Order: sequence, then structure tokens, then C-alpha cells
Amino acid sequence: MAHTTDDQAETQTLMPDWLYSATPHIISLIAVLSLLLSSINAFGDETQKTVVIGGDYNYPPYEFINDQGEPAGYNVDLTRAIAEVMGMKVSFRMGEWSQIRKAFEQGQIDALQGMIRSEERSRIFDFSPAHAIIHQSVFARRGAQRISLLQQLAGKEVVVQENGIMHDYLISNKTGARLITVPTHADALRRLASGKHDYALVANLPGLYVGKELGLSNIIPVGRTFQAQRYGYAVRKGNDALLAQFSEGLAILKNTGRQQQIYNKWLSPLQEHTSDWKNLGKVAAIVSALLLVVLGGTVVWNRMLKKEVDRRSEELNIRQQQLIQADKMTSLGILVSGVAHEINNPAGLLLLNIPMVRDAWQDCEDILEQHYQQHGDFLLAGLPYSRMRDEIPLLLSDMQDSSRRIKRIVEDLKDFARQRHDDEHAPFDLNEVTEMAIRLVDNSIRKSTDHFSVEYYQPMPAVAGNAQRIEQVIINLILNACQALGHRQQAVSIRTFYDAGSGQVGLEVIDQGCGIDSENLKRLIDPFFTTKREQGGTGLGLSVSSGIVQAHNGQMQFSSEPGEGTRVTLTFPASTTAQTTDSYSMHSESQVNHS
Repeated sequence: MAHTTDDQAETQTLMPDWLYSATPHIISLIAVLSLLLSSINAFGDETQKTVVIGGDYNYPPYEFINDQGEPAGYNVDLTRAIAEVMGMKVSFRMGEWSQIRKAFEQGQIDALQGMIRSEERSRIFDFSPAHAIIHQSVFARRGAQRISLLQQLAGKEVVVQENGIMHDYLISNKTGARLITVPTHADALRRLASGKHDYALVANLPGLYVGKELGLSNIIPVGRTFQAQRYGYAVRKGNDALLAQFSEGLAILKNTGRQQQIYNKWLSPLQEHTSDWKNLGKVAAIVSALLLVVLGGTVVWNRMLKKEVDRRSEELNIRQQQLIQADKMTSLGILVSGVAHEINNPAGLLLLNIPMVRDAWQDCEDILEQHYQQHGDFLLAGLPYSRMRDEIPLLLSDMQDSSRRIKRIVEDLKDFARQRHDDEHAPFDLNEVTEMAIRLVDNSIRKSTDHFSVEYYQPMPAVAGNAQRIEQVIINLILNACQALGHRQQAVSIRTFYDAGSGQVGLEVIDQGCGIDSENLKRLIDPFFTTKREQGGTGLGLSVSSGIVQAHNGQMQFSSEPGEGTRVTLTFPASTTAQTTDSYSMHSESQVNHS
């Protein structure tokens, strides 16, 4: 009989009877939900794409079919480990190397887990960092001539694996050897051991492994003709995503030491040696291979570190140059403010005195005219009075207009150079900013073209932002347009517009200059890219301008054809809703001769 404590009895008393009766159903429901969730997860796993991995069925100890008919070897274990850490599903397709390579080239296989990299193969395949270093050795029957140069194989029958790296190499280098192709390294060594042919050129470790397993005691390495060759994963050109998975997985295995464990399992036993002199050649080959693996890994690691250091150095250099440019602009702004102040004083004096001089001329004009009528013409400032009485009012008017123009330009310069924070955003009129920019670069426009025009959209909605920074962008675009012109008959035109449908306010700067090549068009906003390096260009103007436009939630687009000119379009979101009209006003300098 079961006993309950007082607490248990109290709990049972408080629990409703319906809950007791529903408990078995709740448990069943939970079990069904768990089974359903497991089925969903299993379905997700089944729908994951399986990556087909190709390999040589008889290339021990790297990859082969074992006695149980399963893929085995260093490459196979490494692939399975990468699939585990990267969450991949893989299946193996093993066969004769020439058939596997053909299937790989035809797209029936996604990747090869072991392939030696060469210049010719790199044109059609992409390779991961090497996970092993392969040596190629010349094998022969005991007593055969030693081989130290490939040229010594001329006229000899040399057995190689069909479509293997040495098959490719001997064909491309035309050594004069008579090539006998076989499906596997084992076939090559069997033929050689049976007395057929002169030499076999195979990979060192697989050759030693197969010779030991088959008991081929009458063949030995008689010369190593190649240094270390990188051996790693291969994918077809353009399959960057799959290559990245293998490369990242391989890096993880290296850093965690798991690759070394797999390496020790399959390759370290071949490095064990005895004092038996007949195994001395095998021991020396394996030890050299291990040293080269370490050396190769060190070289690859150093190159990766060097690339990373170079990349970081380039980033720091770009930032440094931008800071230098910003410091120059700040210094220029301070200088402009000082010069503008100094110019303002005499300009103000001229504006004050010229009206007084005009009044004095008007007071003297009656007396001079009376003297002219009584005594005839006379010289005034070295010129006849009859001419000067018409010229002096015009001269005074021109002097006053020029003084006003100087004052307006100085005020624009002071406003442009004034220090403001980037976050000081306020509504501004794009037409007014454009007018101010044109006044500041008026001299450059007059020197560059006889055909400059500008049209303003009216009424123009306001834009929220930093008017000074947008003015800097417009100045840069106008100067670039002027510099692109080849002669004065080519035109520069500016147009502001408003698209009520998208709520975008915009500006276009169009020139009839030299245009931009298509390959350069994509790099215009890259830092330090310039086609005017010889003329002192830094390549920062458009890069900085692009950053300013993006900070204002705007866009800067380029369209150009070589020899036909360039169109640059700026668009910004309007800060207020404006009525859509087709009203335009033409700038007074449209189609003016700037001679």
C-alpha cells in the first residue's frame, strides 16, 4: 500500500478530478508533437543538398576502397571531418582517376578531395589551401640507372597514371619519353615489377605504400625529380561558395589540431623506420615529405598573414590620406576666412566711396559742360572731355557693380569655409546652394567654356541637410565637368528638378567632354582612383562627395560614353510636400560668350 505525506495528500486534494483523467491524453499529445518535430528536422536534413565528392579508388594512403568496399584514407577522413564542422552532407564517388576527372569536368561531381595544383589546371579549376604536400618519384627495378633529370627519360618507356599530374607534365614539357598510361599507381608498379617497361613515375608516398602492401621487393625509388607539390580540394571555376566551405573547414581542423590527428593516423606510420638498409630510401622520402608539409604549411600561413597585414596597411593608408585631406581643407578654410576678411574691408570702402564720387561727378558735370561750350574740347585724365563725359558714369557704375560682386563672392567664400558640424541639418533650397556654388567657380567656368547654361525648377521644395556639404559636392562636380572639356565650344549645363511622384529633389551636371570608359565608370567613387594623377588629382573628390550624398539619404549616379560627355545626377528626398508644376526659370548666363 502506498503512503503519501501530508503535503502530497494536500496537493492531491486540491487537484481537480478532470485533470487526473486528462493527464494520459496530455502525455500522448506531447509525444505526438515531439515525433512531429523530429520528422520536420529529419525532413530538413533530407532536403539539404548533398555534395558529391570524387576520389581515386586506388591511391592509398590518401584515398582508396578498403576491404569492406567503403571509401577510406586520409582524404576521406578529412572530408568527413570538414562536413561535420561545416554542417554539410557529402557522398563519395570513387573510381579510376581518368573517369573521375572526366565526370568532375562534366559537372557530375561537385569537388575532388585530392588534386595536385598546377598552372594548367588552375585555368579550369579553383583550389583550396593545400592539406598535404606530394612528391613525385621515379621507380625502377633494382640495378637500373638512377634518374636525376627528366631529360634522362628520353627514349625510355615510362609508366604514368592516365590524366594524372605527371601525365600532364610530361606531355606539356615534351621530354621525349614513351608514355605508357595505366588507371592506377598499383598497375604502374605491377607492370614495372613484372619486367615490363623501364620506369614508373608516380607519387612517392602512394608508391611506397603500394609497394609494401603488394610485396614488390624488386622495385625501388631511383630518383626524385620534383619538389613539393600542393595537394588539396578542387572545384570547377566559379563555384566559390563550395570552395569557401572546404577552405574554412580545413582552417578549423588545422587550428583545432584535428587535421594533425587524421594525418598521424594515415601518414605517420609510413614514417616509422628501422635500421634495415633496404628501407632507408623509403624512410628518407617520408621524412622529407613531412618536413615539406611543415614548410608548406608555414609558407601558406605566412602568405595569409602577409595578405592580411597588407590589407590592414592599405586601410590605414586610406584613412591617413583622408585625414590629411580633411586637415588641408580645414587649413584652407581658416586661410579663406582670413583673406575674405581682408578683402571685405577695401570692398566695403569702395562701395561707400563710389556713390560719393558719382555725386561729385554730377556736381562738376554742369561746370565742365559750360567750359566745354565756351572754350571747346579739352583733355580730362588724358582723354577728350567729349568722350569722358559719357564714359565716366559707365565706369563708376561698373566699379560699383564689381565691388558688389567682390563682396558677394567673399561672403560666399566665408560661408563655404565656415566650420559646421555634420549633424547640423536644416532645410535649404537646392537652387540657392547651386547658385552659390556657381558663383564660387565662375572663373573656372569662364576659362573652360563659352557655352554654360543652368535652369532652375520653380518652386523648388526644401531639402533637409547640411547646405555647406552639398555645396562642396556641387562645386566638385562642376570643376570635374570643366576639366573634362577639350575646347571652349563644348558645353556644360546644370539643371535642377523635382519629381513629385517619388518626392525626390535633384540636380544634373552635364558636360560634352571626353567621357569615361566603362571599366573606369565602376570605380569613380573608389578612394584614390583618378585618371588625372599627372595633373595632381588625388582621387578623393568623388569618394568624399559620395559619402556626403549618402549621409543625406541621397544618390549619385553616373552615365557616360567615351567621346560623348558625362551626366551626373544627384537626388535627395524632399523635406516638405511641394505642388508639381512645369515652371522653369533660365539662368541669366545661359549660352553666354565668356570671352
